[in-house]
Amino acid sequence: MRTLTAVVSLAVAMTVAALVTPVAQSGGGRQPPPSHTGWNAYLGSADSSQYSALTQINRQTVSKLEVAWTFPSGTRSFMFGPLVADGLVYVLAGANDLVALNAATGTQVWTRSHTGAVATRGINYWRSADGMDRRLLYMAGGHLTAVDAKTGEPILTFGDQGRVDLRVGLRTSTGLAFPDLRPLQTSNPGRIFEDLIIMGLPAQGTGYDSNPGDVHAYDVRSGALRWVFHSLPHDGEPGAETWPKEAWKTHGGVHNWSELTIDEVRGIAFVPFGTGRFDFYGGDRPGNNLYANSLVALDARTGKRLWHFQMVHHDIWDYDLPTAPRLLTIRREGRTQDVVAQPTKQGFLFVFERVTGQPVWPIEERPVPQSDIPGERTSPTQPFPTRPAPFARQSFTEKDINPYLPAEDREAIRARLRSYRNEGLFTPPSFQGTVQIPGHGGGANWGSSAVDSARGEIYVLSKSLPTMLRILPPGRNALGTPPTEPTTILSREDVERLKAQGTEALSKGPTRYTLPYNYQFINTYHMTPIGPPWSEIVAYDLNTGGIKWRVPHGTVAAPAAVGIPADSGAHWPRGGLLATAGGLLFGATSSDRTFRAYDRDTGKVVWRAELPAASEGVPATYEVGGRQFIVVSAAAAHGWNPPRFPTLPPVPAGSYVAYALPQSAITR
Repeated sequence: MRTLTAVVSLAVAMTVAALVTPVAQSGGGRQPPPSHTGWNAYLGSADSSQYSALTQINRQTVSKLEVAWTFPSGTRSFMFGPLVADGLVYVLAGANDLVALNAATGTQVWTRSHTGAVATRGINYWRSADGMDRRLLYMAGGHLTAVDAKTGEPILTFGDQGRVDLRVGLRTSTGLAFPDLRPLQTSNPGRIFEDLIIMGLPAQGTGYDSNPGDVHAYDVRSGALRWVFHSLPHDGEPGAETWPKEAWKTHGGVHNWSELTIDEVRGIAFVPFGTGRFDFYGGDRPGNNLYANSLVALDARTGKRLWHFQMVHHDIWDYDLPTAPRLLTIRREGRTQDVVAQPTKQGFLFVFERVTGQPVWPIEERPVPQSDIPGERTSPTQPFPTRPAPFARQSFTEKDINPYLPAEDREAIRARLRSYRNEGLFTPPSFQGTVQIPGHGGGANWGSSAVDSARGEIYVLSKSLPTMLRILPPGRNALGTPPTEPTTILSREDVERLKAQGTEALSKGPTRYTLPYNYQFINTYHMTPIGPPWSEIVAYDLNTGGIKWRVPHGTVAAPAAVGIPADSGAHWPRGGLLATAGGLLFGATSSDRTFRAYDRDTGKVVWRAELPAASEGVPATYEVGGRQFIVVSAAAAHGWNPPRFPTLPPVPAGSYVAYALPQSAITR
């Protein structure tokens, strides 16, 4: 095994030494650190902390929480994180309506409808230094849109009548035509920094044909494009050597689909990137494929790269970085360190010094299984952090099979585990089938962690969602060959025959169009094939790199006969966490429609409330009129409980629910 500490130091030293000082001193100078007393940015603040310094709601008072107001969102499913500024709460409701509510009462102040989809996870707020100009900036119908935060009216001086088509910037920055490119709509709201909004472009589609997911910065006043970072490097740029020649003209992906984080004091943007397209086969893109699956630190004012670290080389598992990196200050060996921590789908937590990019604990390049698919060239090693310990399960064997499935389903899963490749975390997709754990939908995901930076603690919500990856040979139809058919389980003789037949076909012609895939484990209840806990919250103390506690998060709705215990953990949770200085950690679930508060020191549930519908999104908290509110989106219908159980009731109408202490319980 080779430790990466020295390698990373060498890789970043030349870049960081030249660029750290200009970052701190360029443009508008250093910004003050966030106070964490408001919620006027996606995830609470530009540092993506999902943390509030408010303390009125705390361990002693949380049991007295009551519903303060609700606002109906309609029957459409939302996963929106409310934003709060200047006495207004901004939410998404109706068909595609942006709505401003009175923060104290929840009554509607204004609404703005849209013909195209509005970013489903959140929006941005910008306020000029004199406070006279206040704007909301968000994606709608593939356009970066600016409206007056007080009225909802469009800012006509921004772009073209209040909108900027991101395709124009992509064509300008690459010189490519992209003639068939649909509007570039994304759920990632981007980040405001000074007078810029920094946006990761979406990569259109999940197949081979996709645009590159470059990062653009636009002027918040005019909508003009200010800088571009090529996530798929152009020829001559650092990282281009990790792709085929001129790959940027023909390949796509490498997009910041999740979230990004800003260190406002230093002016650094930390951008986590996804994989290159296609997600599960890379024979047409030999090399490590920077900056795919990399955390990249950029000068937020210029877009210039400061340092990067790639967490998956030549990804063929869809192990894109799924959530914003978190900024913390830790204490080690008698000194403080400002660090950035990146959770992953694999269940790893990578921790780096914020300015230099050097790992806080050694990261080892370890040998991993190799692909047996013709034309595929996987990396011989992958990076493994030596500390902290993983937050998600990273193996799935027969002893782990879900005991709450019918016997015939358990036997079918057992047969697949015996016949598929199952060689650990980085077992490549194969003709015969490959077991993937935590799964490309498992581990961490957007909004799934919160931090208390001052205490050096991070809380990560993860899920176990094993999947089966199987490459289908040329000519096979992925949709026409469902994985429930016994014929899809190939013998080793079949695999060798197909490999021999496929070599020539894959070495000539359009290899990018010959390998469909599927990735399902099907069973009676459509439940995950692994046993509980299906989701957990893991609390880390990064001062030591140790785990403080881990607890299941939620449970599932199921027929009583199934007998699933109350501490099973929710299925497919897509909600986020909120940490508070009151010693609490809040999180809502979709599968059991419950909002919970945990004691941040122990992980014990200290309060819970039933929600009218499933919740997918990040709770927000704010104070108005001397009263602290916590508002959560309960607007995801049944969430990911779908046709899994026929006993589910009709789809409920959604709403936003705000909780607060009764006036009589507030100490003044």
